[in-house]
Amino acid sequence: MHGINKKTLMWYDEIGLFKPAFINPENGYRCYNYYQSPVLETILLLRELEVPINEVHNFMKDRSAQNLKNLLDEKIADLDSQLMHLQAIRTTLCTQREHMITLMTMDLSKISMIEHKERSFVTVDVNPDTSFEEEVELITAETEKYHLGRLHDASYGSMIAVSSLQNGNFDDYSKLFIEVPFLTYQSTMHTTPAGKYLRTFHKGSWDKIPERYEEIFSYAKKHNLALHGYSYEMGINENVIDKIEDYIIRIEIPVTEI
Repeated sequence: MHGINKKTLMWYDEIGLFKPAFINPENGYRCYNYYQSPVLETILLLRELEVPINEVHNFMKDRSAQNLKNLLDEKIADLDSQLMHLQAIRTTLCTQREHMITLMTMDLSKISMIEHKERSFVTVDVNPDTSFEEEVELITAETEKYHLGRLHDASYGSMIAVSSLQNGNFDDYSKLFIEVPFLTYQSTMHTTPAGKYLRTFHKGSWDKIPERYEEIFSYAKKHNLALHGYSYEMGINENVIDKIEDYIIRIEIPVTEI
C-alpha cells in the first residue's frame, strides 16, 4: 500500500517513530492496522520532502494542523526555489543551444531583420576608462544580488548608444547588461523595445568593429531604416573557442522604417 520495505518499518519501530499496532508474541511479527495508514503516509511524505528524521520525529510527537502547515510552507518555498532554478538552467541551456545553431548556420557577412519581444535587463554603468577587471567586478557584484548559482546562469553583453555610434565614438560603451532568466521586471531595470532589430555578427578583433557598424549604417540607409536606442552586443561562442581571434559578437540594434 505504501511502497515501504520491511527494514525501514523495523527501523522506524526501533527509533520510536512509527510503531506497530500489535506484535505477535509467538513469532515477533509486527502487525499494522488500516488506521495507521494516514500516519505512515505523513511520515513518508515528509521524508520524500527531505525533512530530517529528527524533525519528523519532533513533528510526530506534537502533530497539529499548525505544525504541519509550517513544515509544508517551508518545503513549498524550497520547491518553488528549486523549480525557479531549474527553469533558469533550462533557459540558459536553450540560449546556449540557440547560439550553437547560429554558429553552425550563420553567414558572417549577412545583415538581417529580426523581431524581438520586450525584454528586461539588469545593467551596470561603465565608460571608456573602465578596465576589463573592473567590469568583471561590477558584473559579479550585480549578479550576486540575484543569488545565481554560477556566473554563467545568466547572459551578458555590452550596450552602446546609437547616437555615439553615429558620431563615430565606437568605444563609448555606457552599460553592461545582464539577462537573468527568472527575474521579473523591476523599475530599476532597462527595458528593450519590442519590434524590429537589425542583426549581424562580427568575428575577431574589436578594432574592426567600427567597419562592421559602417556596413550596418549603409544597410539601414539603403533600406530606409532608422536606428535608435542602443546597440546590444553579446559574445556567442566563448565556450567553443581557444583563440580571441575566433571570438564572435552578435550585434542587434532596434530599427523603425522611415
